[in-house]
Amino acid sequence: MQIKNKMLPLTAAIALALAASASAYAQEQIIKIGHVGPVTGPSAHLGKDMENGAKMAIEELNAKGVTLGGKKVKFVLLAEDDASDPKQGTAAAQKLVDAKIDGVIGHLNSGTTIPASKIYYDAGIPQISPAATSPKYTQQGFNSVFRVVANDGQLGGTLGRYAANSLHAKNIAVIDDRTAYGQGVAQEFAKGAKAAGVNIVATQFTNDKATDFNAILTSIKAKNPDVIFFGGMDAVAGPMLRQMKALGIKAKFMGGDGMCTAELGKLAGDGLINDQVVCAEAGGVEESGKKGLDDFKAAYQKKFNAEVKLYAPYSYDSVMAMVEAMQKANSADPKKYLPELAKIHHKGVTGMIAFDAKGDIKDGTLTLYTYKDGKRTLLTVTK
Repeated sequence: MQIKNKMLPLTAAIALALAASASAYAQEQIIKIGHVGPVTGPSAHLGKDMENGAKMAIEELNAKGVTLGGKKVKFVLLAEDDASDPKQGTAAAQKLVDAKIDGVIGHLNSGTTIPASKIYYDAGIPQISPAATSPKYTQQGFNSVFRVVANDGQLGGTLGRYAANSLHAKNIAVIDDRTAYGQGVAQEFAKGAKAAGVNIVATQFTNDKATDFNAILTSIKAKNPDVIFFGGMDAVAGPMLRQMKALGIKAKFMGGDGMCTAELGKLAGDGLINDQVVCAEAGGVEESGKKGLDDFKAAYQKKFNAEVKLYAPYSYDSVMAMVEAMQKANSADPKKYLPELAKIHHKGVTGMIAFDAKGDIKDGTLTLYTYKDGKRTLLTVTK
């Protein structure tokens, strides 16, 4: 009997501990944030880079111990692959909606972002794209769509003016890959260049999986352009540069953020001649924000043993801005935090994140680069 009495307090203590643990677990709220980008296909390196940035944000938030509505929350990233394909993109979007996500970061390509945005909008789920630049994305009248990078109008127009005013180009050839992104940025570039007094002497098309450009480049060579602009991604731009060199084309080569990556040097090989390429990243920081971005890049390098390709800091900021809106609303319910997201002012590693009435980033910066010895080299940061 004495042994039994001694054991009762221990049993009670275990029961209380288990009850407390179960209570604490019950109090923990799971918040699911979706992420979609191409992690297979020719742009897989960019999609994985974007996904890694989102992972870093999720891990930091969980380490901080965020609370909403008096409950500790755990953030979970549900990552899907759209392979840069619109059909796969909409399938991935529906899968995330069915999983009852609380918000989504993505997609990367405008061609997948735009059709997927209708699915998220119909489900009432806020979406922030860290990469899609087509103006059409934010012109659909959806109050749930946002982007943290400049759009094609800003990017293409700036490059067009740069070609005329800084490169002193008189004749330009334009190539695009027929995707929503490639067409859009090429059209905006041509518009900006024409407004600055440049002649468009050739317009050619390829596709986002092409590897042979000899026919279109030979046709362009006969026009003797000062600049060739390419609307598309680095996986196509690299081989195109190699074939330009083989054909003896010495024109400057320009493009948007899709080809303006650290990977372009590897993809182009000896086709990447010093100072031949001028491209723009649809974002970037001015001098005052340089340290924060450099610190992020160092942390990324340490965690993934790889350099940032392009979009990681933008997906990181997208997650952080979305969660700050949740904190301001004290809720992860999209209906409650969406109004806070629309008026957010989040100080991110890529600069201040704030949106206009359409969901475009306010005062978005552009960073122009060239390449020297195969490495991306800063030219200027502009707005």
